Amino acid sequence: MLNIKRKTRDTLQGYAFVAPAIATTMVFLGIASIFVLFMSFNRVNIIQQSYEWVGFNNYRLAWGDPMLRRAIRNTLTFSAVVVPTQTFLALVIASVLNSNIKFKKTFRSIVFLPTLTSSAALTMIFMFMFSMRGPVNSMMIAMGLLEMGEPINFLRSSQWSMRVIMIMNIWSTIPMYMTLYLASLQELPKSMYEAASIDGANEFKKFFYITIPYLRPITTFVLLTGVIGTLQMFDQAFIFSGGDGGPANSTLTIALLVYRYAFGPGSAMGYASTIAILLMVLILTISFIVNKLNKGDERVY
Repeated sequence: MLNIKRKTRDTLQGYAFVAPAIATTMVFLGIASIFVLFMSFNRVNIIQQSYEWVGFNNYRLAWGDPMLRRAIRNTLTFSAVVVPTQTFLALVIASVLNSNIKFKKTFRSIVFLPTLTSSAALTMIFMFMFSMRGPVNSMMIAMGLLEMGEPINFLRSSQWSMRVIMIMNIWSTIPMYMTLYLASLQELPKSMYEAASIDGANEFKKFFYITIPYLRPITTFVLLTGVIGTLQMFDQAFIFSGGDGGPANSTLTIALLVYRYAFGPGSAMGYASTIAILLMVLILTISFIVNKLNKGDERVY
């Protein structure tokens, strides 16, 4: 009886501790999400605070919207390039820093620096670096990599603008994921590598048959957070393009399109809410697929 009472008391205390977080989530996420869903079925006038029920008309408009198709294509391409690249590089760097190389503590501090800088500041730095007179063009001209010595207009080129954002995003997100991998690698039993060495396994086989399987739970987390972050990418594209998704809609993402429809000329908050709901469904679907493909939280011991 005493054990039951103690268990009940501990359970109530646990709920009491998480109650503020649950309440905050319900107010700022749950209720807000329900309201966005409601607006997606309406034609909304923000100034007059009026709502005209249109049913599934906004969803039918989204089905044939070429701007939305372009935004989806850009966003999926961005995610497909950035997520695998940042995951692989973070794992490789973590493995190197977990070895017995010299000055590894210094390297860890240097690699982690981008995480301490805001996304907006990093975007401005990269815009300077890839500007017409920036260090990247100057270095390429000095190395003779550009024809006729003409600099590339990375910022206003539909061919290069999104690629620059990809490079920036990869460079800025690797440190955080590298730290997660590194923390997990330091818990990996050394006896596993020693046993593999006795069996004649080289470093390549150790990495693929011991390190990667052991890090599977962390890899699942990295992939899921990477997918969610890249599909929601907004601030970098907004600053880079001045909010218009240019040049030629090459940096237009779904989140940026939601902003343009919601707060741009001829505000269409109801239609913007529809696209936001579709983005949520896309994120949930891809996250579910990624989780299933990388299924298996059992570590190798």
